[in-house]
Amino acid sequence: MAGGAGARLWPRSTEKRPKQFIHLIGEGTMIQNTVMRLFPLFAPEDIYIVTLSSLVDVLRSQLPVLPSENIIGEPFGRNTAPCIALASIYIEEKYKEDVVIVALPSDHLIYNVREFHHSLEVAQKVASELDGIVTIGVAPTRPETAFGYIQVREGNGTLVKMYNREVLYAVNFAEKPDIDTAQRFADAGDFYWNSGMFIARISTLWSSFDAYLPDHAPLFHLIKKYFHKPTYPKMLDSMYKQMRPLSFDYGIMEKATNVFVVLSSFGWSDVGSWDELYRLSMKDAKNNAIEGDVIAMDSTNCFVSSNGKMIGLIGVEDLIVVDSDNGLVICKRGDSQKIRDLVDFMRRKQITGYL
Repeated sequence: MAGGAGARLWPRSTEKRPKQFIHLIGEGTMIQNTVMRLFPLFAPEDIYIVTLSSLVDVLRSQLPVLPSENIIGEPFGRNTAPCIALASIYIEEKYKEDVVIVALPSDHLIYNVREFHHSLEVAQKVASELDGIVTIGVAPTRPETAFGYIQVREGNGTLVKMYNREVLYAVNFAEKPDIDTAQRFADAGDFYWNSGMFIARISTLWSSFDAYLPDHAPLFHLIKKYFHKPTYPKMLDSMYKQMRPLSFDYGIMEKATNVFVVLSSFGWSDVGSWDELYRLSMKDAKNNAIEGDVIAMDSTNCFVSSNGKMIGLIGVEDLIVVDSDNGLVICKRGDSQKIRDLVDFMRRKQITGYL
């Protein structure tokens, strides 16, 4: 799933090159790293990517190893539920309706890849054998306000016996909490970070769309009906215009009764803000994370990233400073989530040339 805008990482993440297509951490871009992690489990011809039609060429240039026809373009961004439905149409044609689909975000950071692979293998087995929707729950290592959470409970004896207590039932989903609630979640022991990964049979997905998305499901089925017909592009555009943006979490996972959680402990982050990137970065002796041409004098606890300009800091602390060819952002550490509000303000004021 590679259609996100990454607004909280402006000015590096832009509409023409959102965060999944830029280098933030690691060797390649976020989408390149995501695909490379999957190669031991999936052949290139079995990996499909959904992105905006305007970004298809960028994606193909970054991932020439994938078949061109495996890059699926959406006319507009409509969040993850329509994204997964559209991918299911393409994949179902090549495989069968009982094939298991693994839907992954394109822009996450994962350490301990072997543990990640093991979790995906268990999740695929659960999805296939129990006809459920499966997600990966990552054990929290701190009270984090930028992530969503899943509350879990133990299953019946059969579930425990089959999967050795790695798999539990989902009870509740909680969006990004305040710090006190996040601390309570971290202390409780039955809350896990929601990784935003979804594993299910395509047949299970279609039955879930029909059951829980009565407004969207008919539109999905019309797209499916006209797939490969001459009028398909026009129909796809028309159906997407009629859809409201809807996440798979909110539209399906929070309503379904057959949701399972594979418990995992691999290192994970959605790298959703400059604060998170600061947390992940190497620091100097004064706890500054510095990239590029930067001089920091008498400054502490700052994240500073230069894209070619010389940046000088004198006597400051707890700042985030990021420059790019089209903008410069400066904010207090802890406030970088609000960069999305800044981007929204620029859109409302039609200051779009910098986005």
